[in-house]
Amino acid sequence: MTKLNIGDLAPDFTAVNQDEDSVSLTGFKGKKLILYFYPKDNTAGCTNEACNFRDNYDYWLSKGYAVVGVSPDSTASHRKFIAKYDLPFPLLSDPEKKIIKAYGAWGPKKLYGREYEGIIRSTFVIDEAGKIMEVFGKVKTKEHTEQIVKKLNLE
Repeated sequence: MTKLNIGDLAPDFTAVNQDEDSVSLTGFKGKKLILYFYPKDNTAGCTNEACNFRDNYDYWLSKGYAVVGVSPDSTASHRKFIAKYDLPFPLLSDPEKKIIKAYGAWGPKKLYGREYEGIIRSTFVIDEAGKIMEVFGKVKTKEHTEQIVKKLNLE
């Protein structure tokens, strides 16, 4: 499993968003990016996290950050999720888990004593040059913006 650290160059990627438009890391060159990985559209934790970013989206824009979510869900699922919760940022579809694995967001998990492979909820803050500024492996879905702000000393 890939383990990315602060200072590493973020792996480049290209995927389609909810509108079938191609999105790549190089398209964010010169901007800061919050790239977050989540298991599934319309589930409790994932909805809390997406809505937290939605509710703080203007703040992120004011600080010069773009926000992008990634999951293995289809573009159709993303469109419904965005419409239902009025999400103002793109969601990338990664059904083959290429980006997810490149960022180390896929691996062993445990639930009710059962072990399985799955999405490891995580967030990467990437600077204007494409380097990783911060990695969050323990995401507090309802207060993730506050978690990032505190860690980056942005207040």
